[in-house]
Amino acid sequence: MMMFQRSVDTRQGLHHILLIAALIGFVQDLSSGGGAHAWSYNFNISSNRQWLEARQWCQQHFTDMVPIRNQEESDFINNLLPFNTKYYWIGIGKREGEWVWKNTDEKVPEDAQNWAVEEPDNIAAQDCVEIYIKRVKDTAKWNNENCLKRKGTVCYTASCKPESCSANADCVETVGNYSCQCHPGFLGSRCEEAIACKPLLDPEQASSYCSRPYGSNRFNSSCRFLCDLGFRIVGESPLLCQASGLWTHPVPLCQVEQCPVLNHSSIKNCSHPIAPYSFKSVCQVRCDEGYEHRGPDQIRCHYNGQWTSIVPDCTVKRCSPAFFPVSGNVTCVDAVEPFSFGSRCNFTCQEGHYLTRDDTYTCLSSGHWSNPTPTCTVVRCNSLKAPPHASMQCQDPGVNSYGSICSVLCEEGFDLIGGNMTKCSAQGNWSHALPVCQAKRCNPINPPHGSLSCSDPNGLFSFGSLCKTTCDEGFLLNGTNSTECTSQGVWSADIPQCLAKRCPTLSSPSHGSIVCSDSHGEFSFSSQCMSTCEEGFLLNGTADTECTSLGTWSTELPHCLARPCPLLDKAPHHGRMNCSHPYSSFSYDSSCDFECNEGFWLRGTPTMTCNTSGHWRQDPPTCQPLQCEAIPALFGSLSVNCSHPLGNFSFGSQCIFACEGGFSMNGTELLFCSSSGIWNDSRPNCTEDLTVWAAMLLSSGFVVAYVVVLLVLIGLAVLITMRFRKKRENNMMSEAPAWGDRENPAFDFDS
Repeated sequence: MMMFQRSVDTRQGLHHILLIAALIGFVQDLSSGGGAHAWSYNFNISSNRQWLEARQWCQQHFTDMVPIRNQEESDFINNLLPFNTKYYWIGIGKREGEWVWKNTDEKVPEDAQNWAVEEPDNIAAQDCVEIYIKRVKDTAKWNNENCLKRKGTVCYTASCKPESCSANADCVETVGNYSCQCHPGFLGSRCEEAIACKPLLDPEQASSYCSRPYGSNRFNSSCRFLCDLGFRIVGESPLLCQASGLWTHPVPLCQVEQCPVLNHSSIKNCSHPIAPYSFKSVCQVRCDEGYEHRGPDQIRCHYNGQWTSIVPDCTVKRCSPAFFPVSGNVTCVDAVEPFSFGSRCNFTCQEGHYLTRDDTYTCLSSGHWSNPTPTCTVVRCNSLKAPPHASMQCQDPGVNSYGSICSVLCEEGFDLIGGNMTKCSAQGNWSHALPVCQAKRCNPINPPHGSLSCSDPNGLFSFGSLCKTTCDEGFLLNGTNSTECTSQGVWSADIPQCLAKRCPTLSSPSHGSIVCSDSHGEFSFSSQCMSTCEEGFLLNGTADTECTSLGTWSTELPHCLARPCPLLDKAPHHGRMNCSHPYSSFSYDSSCDFECNEGFWLRGTPTMTCNTSGHWRQDPPTCQPLQCEAIPALFGSLSVNCSHPLGNFSFGSQCIFACEGGFSMNGTELLFCSSSGIWNDSRPNCTEDLTVWAAMLLSSGFVVAYVVVLLVLIGLAVLITMRFRKKRENNMMSEAPAWGDRENPAFDFDS
């Protein structure tokens, strides 16, 4: 059946509203998971709304937004609604990751979900559901969408109202109507009347308490029965009026409480007002002479089925327990029970104690002992006094008594000699003599090269000793000069050392060396050093020196001077001398070079050297004049007169030639011996004077021949002279140093 109706949207007016209602009644078999529905469908597409706006519109004008429950409903809605390009919202949304029907907040089962292909997706904020109505693809299928988008609205109106049925029924939708389905135990069109049960009667010795939610003896009435004090219920309680109109159980009974039957010899004269040994029964308790019971003289059966007291037994009278005396023992013989009438006890003391009073007593019929309990007194030892430098602690059962243990603890810095513990014996003697506290000893000190001054209050080099160190002459203290022997048996400071005073470090003299003997360390007090010079040098100063106690050397370090050679006061006659002195004038390794003046030649070694022993390795050379060829005194008609200032026919010699009468000199009249050892010209000759005619005859040819011969001889002489001088210069260059480099102006002498 389908019914269309027009509705008015009071909030938005009549325009843009299309309201079509259809009354649908279709019944689905309950076994398929659905239910019975009979409501009207309403939709609006004139104004698309957001999901929350659409639901609020449905709740305002109808019941709620349509929740699609099954495939049949999806198909019906798809056929009913017109196509809308925005489609329609339905009453399904996401809550905590689950899809639920919003009107009931129930989870939508998997088999009831009707999603389109690849839906729902996981795009953020798409937590509401639309239905594709009359879509070409996925028609009547669901799609999750953003709740803020605007779509068509589809609502439903239910037939059942809150007032349709009573609270005791379920309103069931029918075709175009509804019916009330009563809950069990209720009747009537609206299920407002409860079913009645038969009235109940209270049992004897009991009372009842009933609750009647729907009236007396009506459905769900409950009655609880309570028996009087001293009685117990037999049967079930409470009773409940069922939907069938019957009580769940018969009315229970109340039965008197029973106490256990008493078969004790001490029970006398019992009374039973209700039943034997039941509630309110009373029994008397009595014992034979010499025995007693502990507890009341009578007992009653309580309302809970228990006697008011445990039935007491008659027991023999007892004396107070015989306790061991302190540090003692007791041995008892019991006639009936421990410490009861007739018991006899003997006392003894433990080792180190002695007994006071009698050692035996007996339990009397009155329950008292025949004598007071004896005591054990501890044996005592003599009092002790702590030894010097010690304290004593005692663990005393009694001061200086048996079992007292005294321990001796030495003061800090003292060691215990002997046993540190003694004990008072059972005979009143101490087990050990008291120990002695001896001061801890530090390692003995004997500083080398020093002396020690100590104060020893507790013995040599022992705790409390204070020692000061002083060093011998020539030594310095390295460290703290005083130290104390501590309580740990170690010195408070490292033992200082007496280190030998150091003298300034010595370096070997130039061209010499030093050798030292160091008894206390290099260049320190009492070190002895001896200086020696290299070969060719002499020691200038004291060879030996010693490091004194003041840290200074006894003498200055000597120097090594080059050994002198004899002084060469001047150059050889007609010569020059040039000397070099590496160390000092005319001393070891001095070298002198000699050269002769022009016209002289050197006889001897051109160089003299001073050796390591202070002597010249060579003799001094001399300068000898160069020799020219000797000229005979008479040579035919030629006579000669010569002067020789430096020696016969030597450098500087001059010869004057003369011819006899009738002869004429042919050549140079005066010859002199040059610096090269060659006469400056050829020796002249005398020729006889010619007649005029002979002279003229010979003048032309003779003169030419004479000139040619003379030129040849002069050239030959010059060539020989140059070769000789060149050879001499080469020899002198190889044997003598360069004069320009080694010239000593102080020894440049002229002949």
